[in-house]
Amino acid sequence: MDHTSYKDVRTYRGMNYHYFSSPPVGSKPTLMFVHGFPSTSWDWRHQVAYFKKKGYGLIVPDMLGYGGTDKPLEPEHYKPSLICQDMTSILDNEGVDKVIVIGHDWGSKIVSRLASYYPERFTAYAFLAVGYQPPMPTFDVHQALQMTKQRLGYELYGYWMFFATEGADRIIDNHWDSFFSLLYPHDPTLWRSDMAPVGCFKAWLLADKTAPLPSYLTAEDKATITALVRPPAAALNWYKVMTSGINAQDDRSVAPYRYALPADAPVLFVGCEKDYICLAGSHKAATEKCAGEGMARTEVFDADHWVMLSHAEKLNKLLEEWIGDAAKMKMKGKEEDGEADGHADGASRL
Repeated sequence: MDHTSYKDVRTYRGMNYHYFSSPPVGSKPTLMFVHGFPSTSWDWRHQVAYFKKKGYGLIVPDMLGYGGTDKPLEPEHYKPSLICQDMTSILDNEGVDKVIVIGHDWGSKIVSRLASYYPERFTAYAFLAVGYQPPMPTFDVHQALQMTKQRLGYELYGYWMFFATEGADRIIDNHWDSFFSLLYPHDPTLWRSDMAPVGCFKAWLLADKTAPLPSYLTAEDKATITALVRPPAAALNWYKVMTSGINAQDDRSVAPYRYALPADAPVLFVGCEKDYICLAGSHKAATEKCAGEGMARTEVFDADHWVMLSHAEKLNKLLEEWIGDAAKMKMKGKEEDGEADGHADGASRL
């Protein structure tokens, strides 16, 4: 990604964000890509290259705690409502009124809340690996761990507890190769055995275990990711807001009528069959349930969590097809609204 295409903006609450920007050609829409953990805008490099060549506008931020964006160490700065406001600051800085937004991992959580707080700024929503996340004002991580262990035989979010503990960043930094290999394993079942259950991630690191990396990541890729996201202290706040109750408190500000996606918004969910934490079936069902009738498209790839890296070509083609379909759906909706208005006007004249 061309470093000369990056900009910086001071958001309304005073945070500095670093983001990639490329204007649209002609009438092409603008796409906003929102990454998760432990990533940066660079994780979208395959999508940026593809869609820029085709003339789409692009806005791709380093999220709070990553890359060239500010890295505050206090969890309260990572409230979804505040980060969503930051996203609107970027849009306003670009002079862009409406965009199509695509999220991955924790980025999908932010895309979900953007639909809650600023639906007028987003015309369509895509979720990769992680589906739509409705507000969770009563979320309790300990209950979630217990429920998932009863249902699956292992806790889905056990590693959250480690990431949220004091000193986790130092353990990760001291065993970086071990950490990296478990985040990006050639064998995705390691997430089920050594990442998800309580205590297993920390044990993996302290034993300094390593595993082969997947074929879609080169040594150069690893070096670049490492340079962008290390040290990880600030980024771990994305987990601390979940385990501390900050996120639950923040979600209480969402109006009940905004708990679902906008009824007229096209929605795409791409699940990953080999993701043993973000389970494709559960996330698919949640997304379909919260989308408007007939507005959700769901696909499940034979992929691990990092679908935008491992299946870039297939994903890019799917996104482009969905964007085209979304435009047709929005146009059809406008035409139907116009007909309804016309009929109403006619009736009022009778």
